[in-house]
Amino acid sequence: MVERDNELKGTTFTISVLHINDAAPDKIRQLLAAKVALAPRFFNCAPLVLNVEKLAQQPDFNELKALVEAEDFVLVGITGAKDEAMKTAAKAAGLAVMASGRSRKADAEPAAEITLPEAAAELPLPTPLLASKVHVGPVRSGQQIYAAGTSLVVLGSVSPGAEVLADDSIHIYGALRGRAIAGARGNGDARIYCQQLQAELLSIAGTFQLSDALPAGLIQQPVHVRLDNEQLRIDRIK
Repeated sequence: MVERDNELKGTTFTISVLHINDAAPDKIRQLLAAKVALAPRFFNCAPLVLNVEKLAQQPDFNELKALVEAEDFVLVGITGAKDEAMKTAAKAAGLAVMASGRSRKADAEPAAEITLPEAAAELPLPTPLLASKVHVGPVRSGQQIYAAGTSLVVLGSVSPGAEVLADDSIHIYGALRGRAIAGARGNGDARIYCQQLQAELLSIAGTFQLSDALPAGLIQQPVHVRLDNEQLRIDRIK
C-alpha cells in the first residue's frame, strides 16, 4: 500500500460572523444563547468569527474567546481590525486575523487595462459550464450533500438535521425541513427554491435566516429565496 505525504489544500467552509457594536459581555452572551436555543444542533461547536470593525476601542480578546466558547461556539478569528495593535492582541489570544472578500478586493492593486480590437470586444467570452449535481431521493438527518462549483438539484425532501450546500443555486423538489446553504463560496446571485418551506436555516453567500425568522404566511408554501440588498428575500412561487 502506497503511503501519501501530508498535503496542504484549500477548501471552503460556511462560518457565522458576529458583528459587534458593543463588546459588553452580557449583551454578547444573551445574543449567542438566544441563537443556540433556536437551532442547538446547528450551532453546537460551530466556528465563529467576530467582526470588530464598529468597535470604538480594542476589546479584551481573551475574555471574548472564553465567553464565546462558554456558549458552545468555537471562536476562530476576527475580521475588520482597524490597526496593527488590534491584530497583535487578537493573535496573542490565539485568534486568526481574517480579511473579508470585500477588504481583499479593496486592497488589491488595480488590474492593468486591456484593450481588445473592436470585433473581439463585441463577442462575449464563453463561460465553462458545469452540470448541476442531482441527488435522487430524500436527504436524511445527519446527511450532507455539497455541489462544488455548480447548482444542486434534490429530487426529494430534506429532513430536519440534514444539510444541502451548493456554490450556485439549490432546487428542492420536496419539503425543505433541514438547512440549505446556497452560494457557499460567496455567489450572491445564487438562489434557493423548494416546494415546501419548513427550513431550520436558509443561507445565501453567508447571509442566513433561522426558522424563527421565517414569514409565518410562507411556512409549508413553495418559495423562492434570493439576496436583496444583503438581506434574504423570500417570495411565494405562484
